Amino acid sequence: MKEYSRRDVIRLFGVAGAAAAVLPSRLFAERVAQDKVILDGGTIHKYEWLPGWAKLPNGMKFVGSTHGNVGVDAKDRVYFNTDTENAVMIFEQDGTFVKSWGKDFRGAHGMKIAKEGDKEVLWLCSLGRSEVIKLTLDGEVLMTIPFPEKSGVYKSKGEYKPTGVAIAPNGDVYVGDGYGKSWLHQWNSKGEYIRSWDGSERQGGRLSTPHGVCIDQRGSTPLLIVADRSNHRLQVFTLDGKFVSEALEGLRNPCTLNILGDDIIVPDLQGRITILNKENKLIAHLGENSDPKKRGNFNVNPEDWKDGEFTAPHGATWDSKGDLYVEDWNKSGRINKMKRIKA
Repeated sequence: MKEYSRRDVIRLFGVAGAAAAVLPSRLFAERVAQDKVILDGGTIHKYEWLPGWAKLPNGMKFVGSTHGNVGVDAKDRVYFNTDTENAVMIFEQDGTFVKSWGKDFRGAHGMKIAKEGDKEVLWLCSLGRSEVIKLTLDGEVLMTIPFPEKSGVYKSKGEYKPTGVAIAPNGDVYVGDGYGKSWLHQWNSKGEYIRSWDGSERQGGRLSTPHGVCIDQRGSTPLLIVADRSNHRLQVFTLDGKFVSEALEGLRNPCTLNILGDDIIVPDLQGRITILNKENKLIAHLGENSDPKKRGNFNVNPEDWKDGEFTAPHGATWDSKGDLYVEDWNKSGRINKMKRIKA
């Protein structure tokens, strides 16, 4: 990683100043203080970038792209996806490598860790296998949900390319077919098919790359939020597929979303992290890449990465302490941790 020079500092302040024309500068300011890179999204969302956080064993490299999602278990161990035989890589909070698995799930995508009774399970969307799989945290298969043939949407299994999965409080499974036909599908906890919809019931509602999905339990009734990526928005539905609302503010290409408390984190493929409040209104952007050519660019080389700037955030989440973990979609593999600075 390159160190910030005086010129870099000036450039960062310049970017923040430009953003101030849209929202108060305190929400966007990124600064270097006491040799630390700080992402400043206001009092609640201020983070220290931790360079070199992930510590791979000697001789081990990502050997391929990071592409998928990020999850955190009840012990605050952090799970990342790659497009390699190490489909799931696990780290401790301090960046110590725990293990990896997933040779049979190469191309894993929309990962979600969910509570099931007194245990946790891990859900994966498999692009190559066109199915969704429930596993133990160690990679043992518990259930497989095949492509939704009963939906009548697909002529063949290969047309179904699931990218996001979410689990409702009653165990129902919701999947976004982001790289296939752009439909949403629902099964019950036993893997029995329930319904499918594509948003076209309302004018302008047709989904386009429903890349990530999340269950929103911030209100009195659980809802399904969808990262409708190619439409540059989030769509909100009831759990039986009825449209509720949409969010457009501050979104370029939202990949997925995770919730902590009242706030939503949205990794945006176009070079930044977006945080929304309980009303799905913009709070802050973090890590805005100052070079438009690097935003959403899979081929940015490690020597061109900069601490404090993302290239193509594809997965992101918080741990129980509010620390932030982000996976960039990158050919060389890029994962980072940002430690929350408490007021």
